[in-house]
Amino acid sequence: QAQLVESGGGLVQAGGSLRLSCRASGTFFSIREMAWHRQGPGKRRDLVARITTGGTPNYADSVKGRFTISIDSAQSTVYLQMNSLKPEDTAVYYCWCRTANYREIWGQGTLVTVSS
Repeated sequence: QAQLVESGGGLVQAGGSLRLSCRASGTFFSIREMAWHRQGPGKRRDLVARITTGGTPNYADSVKGRFTISIDSAQSTVYLQMNSLKPEDTAVYYCWCRTANYREIWGQGTLVTVSS
């Protein structure tokens, strides 16, 4: 059973930093793409950043210049470095991946709270 396990969420003051990690485990075809999404209070789930195993990362306009996504393909792990955090970044952050056979897997989510 393949699964994604996130870690690194928590409470931080505005202007601070956090680093999220997400590792895929279990049995699955090779991963082709990983991403972070987030869902704020009363909002829909939106893409934050995505990266392929050999490609260029893409970011939502709201996080460009502040967040950095990176991937360790050998460890099936994706990271999200979040700097200059704002209260509006408060959300549950979900890890996502797409495998070579087009299977999509979601993590359980990790809460990030940014206080003003």
